[in-house]
Amino acid sequence: MNKKGEPIIKVEDVWFTYKGNIQALKGISLEIRKGEYIGLLGQNGSGKTTLAKHFNGLLKPTKGKVYVFGLDTTKASVAELSNYVGYVFQNPDHMLFGKTIFEEVSFGLKNKGVPKEEWEERVKKVLADLDMSDVPLTKSPHFLSLGQRHRVAIADVLVLNPEVLILDEPTTGLDYKRCHQLMRTITKLNKELEKTVIVISHDIALLAEYVDRIIILKDGKVLADGKTREILSQPDLLIQSNLIPPQITLLAQKLSDIGVPRDIIKSDELSHYVCNQIITKDK
Repeated sequence: MNKKGEPIIKVEDVWFTYKGNIQALKGISLEIRKGEYIGLLGQNGSGKTTLAKHFNGLLKPTKGKVYVFGLDTTKASVAELSNYVGYVFQNPDHMLFGKTIFEEVSFGLKNKGVPKEEWEERVKKVLADLDMSDVPLTKSPHFLSLGQRHRVAIADVLVLNPEVLILDEPTTGLDYKRCHQLMRTITKLNKELEKTVIVISHDIALLAEYVDRIIILKDGKVLADGKTREILSQPDLLIQSNLIPPQITLLAQKLSDIGVPRDIIKSDELSHYVCNQIITKDK
């Protein structure tokens, strides 16, 4: 597991049961540290979204404790926890309601009682951080592309300056190019603005390109938790959770008998290895 900053979210033996006696979480314990960039993986029903909703108080543990910046989430309100943790839902259209981008993104500032004279500056800054400076503030968010609507939904949360940003399946419905555009934007928030970022996703190959730590849930329990390369270079571990390992990793491991490293998880790593081998032989 990555050891970046101090622990800011602590999950201690958390169980959660939905109505109908459906156990979604079963004794989960983990820590999330300041500045981490985490991918939360698992099949549908594994508990990943349920776990993430405990981080901002949308759900409260049936048993166990969750502490967010020292606050016991069973005693803190969602409004209080939203000062620390922002949650962007899978479908941005479920979050967007403003007639204009400015109205949309400034709503949270108004709701929090931020002085009106600060709104425009903060809205423009957060949109610039999301590479949206060229889109007029007077434009309706409902007429933007899906990728742009995702960014506005992120801006809704980011304008309140939370320390932690959770994104639930942010690349759903996006093509390859727009997936990577959005992930590069999210990475910028982590690397440049030093936000702790948690991305819930099924797309292992995409997460392999960006996140530093992977947590895999299966049947409401933590199956694996560690550095991205360490976790994703273990196909047998992924298959246990009905996840498809990165194809490039499977290929590299098939070629390991001829010296290809078994822990390759990105396509460019294999191409660099092959090029280096060719150059070495030419010498």
